[in-house]
Amino acid sequence: MPIAEHFETTDLEIIVTGATSLIGHFLLPRLKSAGHITHAFSRSRQTVPGNWHHYSGSLLSSVPPVKHANTLIHLGPLRVLPDLIDEFASIGGQRIIAFSSTSRFSKLESGNESERKMAKELIEAEEQVALKCEANNINWTLFRPTLIYGAGLDKNISSISRFIKKFGFFPLVGTGSGLRQPVHADDLAKACILSLNNKNTFNQDYDLVGGETLTYKEMVERIFMVLGKSPRFISIPLPLFRFAMRCASLLPVYSHITPDMADRMNHPLCFNSEKAKHDFGFKNRRFVPSQEDVGLKLSYARL
Repeated sequence: MPIAEHFETTDLEIIVTGATSLIGHFLLPRLKSAGHITHAFSRSRQTVPGNWHHYSGSLLSSVPPVKHANTLIHLGPLRVLPDLIDEFASIGGQRIIAFSSTSRFSKLESGNESERKMAKELIEAEEQVALKCEANNINWTLFRPTLIYGAGLDKNISSISRFIKKFGFFPLVGTGSGLRQPVHADDLAKACILSLNNKNTFNQDYDLVGGETLTYKEMVERIFMVLGKSPRFISIPLPLFRFAMRCASLLPVYSHITPDMADRMNHPLCFNSEKAKHDFGFKNRRFVPSQEDVGLKLSYARL
């Protein structure tokens, strides 16, 4: 399979919005190692070493200000990106890499109104990004990852891990036969690096999945194994599970949970990354989580 040429350069000046995110944790050190000038944007003032900028909704009013940048890697919510594109163009912006989600497909018909709204917002934001980039002569790339994990910073694998460590078992609806493709955040960071100046990725979108497809139950079994525990499951009727998840969502640590997640436990959520492999050599590891992936909790990304 042919892999597109990667046009190496070390003179990029890159803004990273959402820099304290899970992907940012892996991306910032990679950008530094590649020799790029990086401006990391955060809504909170950072005390860690690095070129951090306090962000309050505008690229031009950041502290300290950024006078020039040719590349923007947007790791924050996609819905805010369209409002930044004109500002980015005014300081020399020529290239944008941003993250959407395969949830734009999988949650569009969800029984949960907030999930349907989120999927529609993603679709609208993707369309706006493409239109605004075209109007400003900016080359864009959109990545849609599946279930992201890594460094104990995600809200999926780490939540399952916390439940298992606390209770010693994991509840299942039915057989947990729904297919999943967990993708490691570091593989997504590498995708950004590979795509920076790869012309095959200009004005393209990609679904990015993990290196293997496994059932929901198999995925949880892998987490039991890395925790050094024997897999133990308890089958719970769907109505009771939905009620339990509704109650759990009232707790801050599980605020991202919705009852409809229980419905999807037996539904396949599968996508394909062949286009990404062909265009820029995307590499995706198998789901073999480390101790760090299921346990470590960090409060900031590293420059």
